Amino acid sequence: MKKGKILVVDDNAGIRGALKILLPSHFEKVELLASPSQLMSRMNGFRPEVVLLDMNFSAEVNTGNEGLFWLGEIRKAYPAVKVVLFTAYADVALAVEGMKRGAYDFLVKPWENEKLLEVLTGAYKAYVSESGGNGSSSTSREQIFWGSSSAMASLKKVVDKVAATDATILITGENGTGKDVLANYVHSVSLRRDSPMVAVDLGAVTQTLFESEMFGHVKGAFTDAVKDHPGKFEAASGGTLFLDEIANIPLSGQAKLLRVLQNRTVTRVGDTKNIPVDIRLICATNKNLGQMVSDGTFREDLYYRINTFNLHIPALRERVEDIVPLALRFIAEFAQKYHRQVTGLTPEAQLLLTRMGWSGNIRQLRNVMEKAVILSDSQLLDVSSFSEESVPQTGGKASNLDVFTLEEAERQAIEAAMKKYGDNLSLVAKALDISRPTLYNKLKKYGL
Repeated sequence: MKKGKILVVDDNAGIRGALKILLPSHFEKVELLASPSQLMSRMNGFRPEVVLLDMNFSAEVNTGNEGLFWLGEIRKAYPAVKVVLFTAYADVALAVEGMKRGAYDFLVKPWENEKLLEVLTGAYKAYVSESGGNGSSSTSREQIFWGSSSAMASLKKVVDKVAATDATILITGENGTGKDVLANYVHSVSLRRDSPMVAVDLGAVTQTLFESEMFGHVKGAFTDAVKDHPGKFEAASGGTLFLDEIANIPLSGQAKLLRVLQNRTVTRVGDTKNIPVDIRLICATNKNLGQMVSDGTFREDLYYRINTFNLHIPALRERVEDIVPLALRFIAEFAQKYHRQVTGLTPEAQLLLTRMGWSGNIRQLRNVMEKAVILSDSQLLDVSSFSEESVPQTGGKASNLDVFTLEEAERQAIEAAMKKYGDNLSLVAKALDISRPTLYNKLKKYGL
């Protein structure tokens, strides 16, 4: 049975036509793009395991830097996906540079079909092997968005070192920052990835049911105990136990949890038998556990037991450069889900989103994008797509779109794009979704 989803990005219609005939005979699904302008949105919607990426797309620019740029974008957003670079003989040195930056391999045009299929199949197998799964693209490893902020880069560096171990982890961060997503990512790249990950929302577990839910019970232990019931620790044995909202455990429950973590055995309610459990523990909270220890509401010994490594996820307002890329991912997701033709954001809308406080973080941004996509009648979302109720400003003030003129917003958006893409006008124009002549006119207009 054919397996694997391949996304081809090449501006040559002849090449796309040839690959459209060749690849579907060997892979489950194949999509072809003529331009990388929609690459990231299709990555999110199509979820390929392998991308075959051309190195040049613009007649004015044939240095291969475009291919390196888009390679970097894919690697940041989808680190598990394998990228194979497609290049001419003259660009082989550049393709080698691409491999240093994380590309799986490169193919030289004109290609031999046998070699092309061999490389793409190898890339797909490498993806499956490293993902520890069956080739599905919807793994937790791809759901997390690392972005380009220094704060997230520092976090990822620690995660990559810690994830492969069995060390206990405490994930902290505000509501909506994605603590559960990070926990799933850690499990998916750990040595326990082929074993279960059991997640428990401790905020939803009542004090009276805590022992039964966590440690299990035997038949007859209480009125409704009609049969033996293993707890969450037993269910997660061999894998990972994720305790979300760890700060909600009452002190009596904390003592019992500490005992299990120290002894690595559980005793079901109504029984005396100790059952060994082998779990990797990950906890998460949006509370300040250190302060709770000082206040006497959280045990100090339990705090140190669960806090071998603290992974703190920054708030969205602390990683402003990631807001627009995240928004575009959500736009692509909901455009596909609701069959809408929305493809992006105007420069003014991009600037507006970066100025918001996002007290609900990524969860709030996702909800706002979903609403905007559903209600939009145009391809690009503009400032009118975001109501005062949907997007509160920093400090909780009411949204006021008149605090800056559209010309000021446009100028700042152009300056930000030029700073990001190193004055490569082709990439700046693509990022702003305008033509190069239009960009030239605006640069002249604003004296940039």
